[in-house]
Amino acid sequence: MPITKYTKWSGSILDALNLEDLLDELSQFFLQSGFPMDPWGDPTPGTPQSLRSAIVEKLVELGHISEEMRKNWAENPESEEAKQLDEIVSQIIRRMIEEGWLRTEQSQDQASEGGEACEDEASKKDRFELTSKSVDFLGFRQLRHLLGSLGHSSLGRHETAHLATGIEAYQESKEYEFGDTINLDIAATLTRSIAREGLADAINLEYSDLMVRQTEYESSCSTVLLLDTSHSMILYGEDRFTPAKRVALALSHLIRSQYPGDSLRLVLFHDSAEEVPLKDLARVVVGPYHTNTCEGLRLARRILMSEKKDMKQIIMITDGKPSAMTLPDGRIYKSAFGLDPMILDETFKEVAICRKSGILINTFMLASDRYLVEFVKKVTEICKGKAYFTTTVNLGEYILMDYLRKKTQTIH
Repeated sequence: MPITKYTKWSGSILDALNLEDLLDELSQFFLQSGFPMDPWGDPTPGTPQSLRSAIVEKLVELGHISEEMRKNWAENPESEEAKQLDEIVSQIIRRMIEEGWLRTEQSQDQASEGGEACEDEASKKDRFELTSKSVDFLGFRQLRHLLGSLGHSSLGRHETAHLATGIEAYQESKEYEFGDTINLDIAATLTRSIAREGLADAINLEYSDLMVRQTEYESSCSTVLLLDTSHSMILYGEDRFTPAKRVALALSHLIRSQYPGDSLRLVLFHDSAEEVPLKDLARVVVGPYHTNTCEGLRLARRILMSEKKDMKQIIMITDGKPSAMTLPDGRIYKSAFGLDPMILDETFKEVAICRKSGILINTFMLASDRYLVEFVKKVTEICKGKAYFTTTVNLGEYILMDYLRKKTQTIH
């Protein structure tokens, strides 16, 4: 006869752990921008923490383990308590991989071969990358955090003064004209028919009876997010690029969920400029580069001119002066000292071309040096856009306020 033995249940940290909350808390680690990272190895001075160390710290902050347990895990890795915590962290990482939040080179190879992830996956020294699922989730969480800091916001569309026939009715009905969307106002149409012929066994509709509902015209907008990846974005003890990446994720999720007719493209500028798919944003890092603002604007303009949208805009996030330009022969001219007149002239020419092309430039400057203020004021004057001198703390709020409300005061 089979015998069943019952033992006292002992809870586990994993039972009370919400993986999505943990992923949200780890967003700063996942979006680190300035240095290469070895997520499975031990943390070393001057580099970001390992993934395992980051998870342990967040478990302390979330109240799942004590600070004493974390210290024991770091200082006495051979102790029984430390080994138990290490196994818990390994299980968390395995769950992240199994549920599609993380992807490793090994898990990709095994997936292509139809195999399952190895049980000791978490112990492998293998680099990881965020999946599309996790990038989209982080964008949603960042958007929620930013909108929460703004208070109650109406996520309407881009309002204009024009009227057109559409889906939602805000205005009274009008007579149907050729080209209008057939968004019939049934009551008004029947009323006109009855008023013309009176009540009868059958209602005879004529072309002149047709009434359609009006709606506020909702314009579409194409946006290029122009991010500065010069080395100054991580210098002086402050990472300015990671907050910019957070804003990009939030803006991407906002547009995809609330403005399906809009588009968002991402361009990085440094010595030169290149477009980067939004799905690769989490892996983007800064480098030892100069600031080729002109080339960034030029590439953004070319992208926007290929878009068939009513509104075109560039959101430029930078913290420094233009210090490079692309010469006609393709060589990069660099000048690290002061504001080089030749670089400035070329940059202002590109700003003017953007203005003539109907492209609005809104500049978000993460610095307040006097000569930078003068440069940004000149850009704003040429393109009739807006300038914001902000910090990494309120950068996201300013950008979303500008995108959602179009009312934020220009700072001169």
